[in-house]
Formats: sequence, C-alpha cells, structure tokens
Amino acid sequence: MRRLLTSAPILAQPDIIRPFDVYCDASGMGLGCVLMQDQRVIAYASRALRRHEENYATHDLELAAVVHALKIWRHYLLGNTVHIYSDHKSLKYIFSQRELNLRQRRWFELIKDYDLAIHYHPGKANVVADALSRKASCSCISATVVHATLCQVMEKLNLAIVPKGTLANITLTPMLRDEIIAAQKNNTGMEKIRQRLMENDPKAACFHQDSEGVLWFNNRLVVPKDLELQKQILDEAHLSRNSIHPGSNKM
Repeated sequence: MRRLLTSAPILAQPDIIRPFDVYCDASGMGLGCVLMQDQRVIAYASRALRRHEENYATHDLELAAVVHALKIWRHYLLGNTVHIYSDHKSLKYIFSQRELNLRQRRWFELIKDYDLAIHYHPGKANVVADALSRKASCSCISATVVHATLCQVMEKLNLAIVPKGTLANITLTPMLRDEIIAAQKNNTGMEKIRQRLMENDPKAACFHQDSEGVLWFNNRLVVPKDLELQKQILDEAHLSRNSIHPGSNKM
C-alpha cells in the first residue's frame, strides 16, 4: 500500500514560462481536453454536450472543444505558446479558411488572444482526450432505464415475452392505407374521377383503378378531401418516432 501511495501518477505543477500542449477531442456525447507540459499531465477537463451543440457539424464540434480548453485554462495559456492537438485534420487549416460561419467568427474573437498553433494528432494516439469526451456505454443504472423503456414500448405494441421454446409470429398491417381506401368509397370527388375514367376523359389520364377498385395517381394512392384523414397523414409524417422531421426547435 505504501508503494502504491508513493508511486502513483500525480498531476504535475505547470511552469508558466514554458509552452503548453493541449489535446482536444469531441464526440456525440461531450467534449474532452488534456493540458500537458513536457509529456506530463497538468489538468483534465470534460463536459457533456449542451442541447444546441448536438446539432453542430463535426468541424464546429471539434473547434468547440478547443474553445472550451482555452476558456477554462485561460490563466495558464494566455501569454504563452500553446500547441493544440486534434484528431480532426481539417481543423489545422482553420486560420487559412476563407469563409467562416457566424459561430466560428465569434470563437475567433477569443482565439486571436492566444499564441497558438493547431496540429493534427491521429485519433488512435489521442486516447486520453477521446476517452474524456465519451461516457461508459453500459452501466447498471442505464441498463435498468433501457429495460424499463423497452417494456413500455412493448406494452404499447401489445407485445409480450413468450416462454422459451414457444414460436411466435407477428404480423404488421398498415391501418392508414386501409382508412384511405375506405374513405375513397364514400367520397364524391372519387366518384367523379371514376366517372371520368369510364368516359376515357383525357384529363383523368394520370389516374387508374386497380382490380380492387382503389384509385391511384400514377403510382401513388389517391387521398380524398377528408380533413381528419389528411391531418392524420401529416401527423404520421411529422410527429411519428419513425419520421425524419427534426422538430421546430432544430429547424
């Protein structure tokens, strides 16, 4: 025990007149950075991404990690030579980049106060900062939360876990398509289209009727003018978990 206490690695004291090395990394979970000097660690720092930062492009996310390091270690880095190491190769060309977005211009107001150079450091060699920017993929607490969420989803779908050895078969039927077909049968506008098809009206050339009497516009199912049905279709496209609509807060 005495040997472990006396030989364990500890953080080094900084020399404010010597250059500093900062290793930065960003992931989809957070930002991580390590402050070093003469191959010795001085400080670690990491934080989770804020909600708006989850929408950042990779280039901006990696630059955010650099800005985060410069802010928290300003008392060490300001006035000294700083070497920034990142595993994002294009970040080393940020000073010669012709076009900058508003976010990058705002960050440059902070970066210009420092005497720094950005270098490319491969991701495999940048293991410390990479580990700080991520969180454990599995824990007892997270596993319990995921399990509870999965059970809730299964209950909503009327699914259950069957005993071992029991063969189960699930059949999914698209209910929305059946509702559109049922609405076509009792709609005045659909009857007019069918009448034009029977009269070979050229204005209805894009429509056709299949063997089940369902109306199609080219290869698309015709939706009648039913406000409730149209609202249901829009909600399915924009509010469903399976949709790709990002929501108003991300647009």
